[in-house]
Amino acid sequence: MNKIAWLLLLCVFIIPPVSAYQLYISAPGEINVGQTLRVTGNSTFPVGTSFDLVFYQAGYTATEIERRTVTLQSYNNRTFAVSFPTKGLKGGQYKVEIQFDSAREEQLSSDSKTVRIVQLLDRSGEIEMTSPLSQTLAEALRIEGSIYKLGDMGVQIDVRGPAGPVFGPTWIETQKDLKSGDGVFTKKIPISSGGDYDVHFTDAKGYIGYVTINVVQPTTAPTTVMTTVAKTTVKTTVTTPPPMPTPTQSPVSPAIPLLSLAVICGTVVLVRKIK
Repeated sequence: MNKIAWLLLLCVFIIPPVSAYQLYISAPGEINVGQTLRVTGNSTFPVGTSFDLVFYQAGYTATEIERRTVTLQSYNNRTFAVSFPTKGLKGGQYKVEIQFDSAREEQLSSDSKTVRIVQLLDRSGEIEMTSPLSQTLAEALRIEGSIYKLGDMGVQIDVRGPAGPVFGPTWIETQKDLKSGDGVFTKKIPISSGGDYDVHFTDAKGYIGYVTINVVQPTTAPTTVMTTVAKTTVKTTVTTPPPMPTPTQSPVSPAIPLLSLAVICGTVVLVRKIK
């Protein structure tokens, strides 16, 4: 029995204990739909250690939305930051979670924080647009509407187009609707190209939401160039040779044979007289 106890004690000193590494992530408890979810963290795992940071929609079954791989670096003291867009998501409960392979997970310390719950708040229903969500380039960009119960407190707008930021973030005036108490706003921003423009709204309580306005750029009709080709007429002169004599018709005058016959007859008479 004493031998077994000594063997166990010897194993404790010979076999090194498994190192426990710490890993912590932090994220805001709630944000509004359309804002960017920023997750930060730090760890004591060795430089070069990689793991996945996964963004889920929580519920009876978690639905994965996006996954990012993080590799610890020495230049930032093994801290990290990852951002997840929430544009287009529904309001509700979400979570971010660290995922390791099984070997690394066993090395985590008991006080590590690898899961955070995030609540997405959807205030987009407070925005009511009266300007059309599809506009021509000639009339764009008209931003007109109201914010529920905002009164004359003003609203901040931030416009982003296909090429990036277009306007703001800048606070603009709102006029209180005396009947509803809503804050009515109107703003026209000149733009030079078509595409989708996201207009983000923020009030004193925080981010409200965004609307997308599609600007249609007119198509340019192809230009047809008419080419006139001058028609050149060439006149050709044909010279007809004089007609050749034929057995039935001769160009020689009929008086010439009669004259020859008279000469011959006169010669014959003269010869007879001489004899």
